[in-house]
Amino acid sequence: MSLKRVYLIAAASAASLLLLAPLFGVGPSFKPDATVKGSSLTGWHVLGQAAWKAQAGEITGTVKPGGEGGWLVLDHSYQDAGFYASFRCAEGCKTGVLLRAEKTPQGMKGIFVSLTAGDVGPYRVTLDAEGKELTREKLRAFGGMTRIATPLDPNAPGRGGRGGGGRGRGAAAAGPTLPFTRPSTEFRTDDWNQVEISIDANMVHTILNNGGASSGVAEDADGKYGPMALYAGGAGEVKFKDVSYKDLGVRETPREQVSPNFRMQRLSPFYYAWGAAAADFNHDGILDVVAGPYIYYGPDYTKKREIYPAVVRNPGTEFSTDCWMTYAADFTGDGWPDVITSSFSNDGGPGGDVGVWLYVNPKGESRRWDKYLVVPAVQSEIAVLRDVDSDGKPALVYMAEGFVRYAKPDPANPTGPWTVHTISEKGFGTAHGIGVGDINGDGRMDIVNAYGWWEHPPAGANQEPWTYHSQAFSRFGRGAPGGSVMAVYDVNGDGLNDVVTVLNAHGYGLAWFEQKRDAAGKISFVEHMIMDDSSTKNAGGVTFSEPHGSTFADVDGDGIPDFIVGKRYWAHKDSYLDPDPYGAAVLYVYKTVRNPKAPGGAEFVPELIDNWSGAGSDVLAVDLNKDGAMDIVTSTKLGTFIFWGKPRAKAAGAPPRK
Repeated sequence: MSLKRVYLIAAASAASLLLLAPLFGVGPSFKPDATVKGSSLTGWHVLGQAAWKAQAGEITGTVKPGGEGGWLVLDHSYQDAGFYASFRCAEGCKTGVLLRAEKTPQGMKGIFVSLTAGDVGPYRVTLDAEGKELTREKLRAFGGMTRIATPLDPNAPGRGGRGGGGRGRGAAAAGPTLPFTRPSTEFRTDDWNQVEISIDANMVHTILNNGGASSGVAEDADGKYGPMALYAGGAGEVKFKDVSYKDLGVRETPREQVSPNFRMQRLSPFYYAWGAAAADFNHDGILDVVAGPYIYYGPDYTKKREIYPAVVRNPGTEFSTDCWMTYAADFTGDGWPDVITSSFSNDGGPGGDVGVWLYVNPKGESRRWDKYLVVPAVQSEIAVLRDVDSDGKPALVYMAEGFVRYAKPDPANPTGPWTVHTISEKGFGTAHGIGVGDINGDGRMDIVNAYGWWEHPPAGANQEPWTYHSQAFSRFGRGAPGGSVMAVYDVNGDGLNDVVTVLNAHGYGLAWFEQKRDAAGKISFVEHMIMDDSSTKNAGGVTFSEPHGSTFADVDGDGIPDFIVGKRYWAHKDSYLDPDPYGAAVLYVYKTVRNPKAPGGAEFVPELIDNWSGAGSDVLAVDLNKDGAMDIVTSTKLGTFIFWGKPRAKAAGAPPRK
């Protein structure tokens, strides 16, 4: 699960976010420097009392008769490294991975991650010159979103602590029947397990079978530089395959690229917010942009004014707790657009009052805006602002306290508590993934999230909750299930609205779900993958992690919506809790192309908008300058950006796309 913030509300969601999990797919979350696939042990050497062989990509270790175990040692040394493998430990066998195996006068010392049934976690060990283990002590446990653990309190007893058996979720309260559940993460004796280990600075993280996790503090005195090694001990053989590793000390900042169909304008280089909105805030007839505390005034967007005191956040160690999302509309009904933000006080940092806050436009007065708490409970990092009940007024669609909800102002008291409608049973609310659209074609706006869709009741029915239709629009992976803004539109042109969505905001995965109807009119969906992890073949050869921000709009002017999605860079601060945290902060538009030869009758063609901006909680698509081209606005840990769309000439004589 995602090591996200600890919510002050929605206890069930908070508990789930305390776990770590690797990506959903079958390979490492990092891009390996090397993967063992052959039948040779070239580049490795043997130490101790175990025999090792390689065959068909599998490495097998067996303890020699009368021996206590031994090591297969890589010839190359690392300080910070990522390791991934599938392994199979027969009944009675003991295994693990040694990292930073530093030479000592007595032999060797290093960080050993035990991968044995009932004992998965990190230790400090010492070995003699023959590889015999002399000492083993659990590492001090250290949780939270950090790259560098703080020093041990000198007044704390002992040096050790809870080592890392992982954090369990405990007995969960009975909840609704969901369309999918987390696969078992238990150690599988005499069966294949997957493990990913990262050691970076003084933190070591171990992730077993998509969920079982442990962390520890690896001090320099325990071993600070050396090779990694596989261990075979106990009784029975151990097998490793798909062994992959990477030097985490090498990071790449790509040369920035911007699509020729866009022009980039950086409004701010600082981290203030994870969302942006647009409106004519000063009544000059020109759209302005708001992102967190600042309004950037058009048409140049070079002048800005605070609507509340601006506090720059450190992208490596803090969250913009006062602005997880930003939306704009005339919420007070006075003809001037106002702003709402969603806030969390999640990590003990400055600012961040929990809830949705309304900032009322002062109608041209040169001051900061008055602030009102209008929705006190928020669970989701993703929301959408849509006219849900067709009354011409926008509502905030979000999740809180385990429920799917929407809220809107009371016209008689718009700065007071908003009217909240709860459309789901408890247990369906998530942190990620929400959308609005007409699924069943009855002209009413339905609501979708990771677990399915809720049918908007007929006018006047006053039905709450709405009728629920189960559908897995998500999956478990690196983090909790669910994506970002979910798109509802007719992808393949068959007259039925489909769903396009990120599958896991803190992992990998992008798919579209083709709507089907049987003879009786019953609705079902067929999943078509667009992008999975790096072990799969993906549209346009594009793969990136943490697709946390998205929206949809007609970018190429063909009359069909396209899907816009970006990577949230350092989503859990500067740490290796996320898959590929230092990967390029890309922003893509996936153009919807109707193609009868493609599965489902459509395909998605990625176009890179930019590779060093990414996305926050969502993405804004709007024609700011009214030139007929869609502009993209994104606010992230790397700043706030406008990507000005360039009008695209249609090919002469080209028929309209169907």
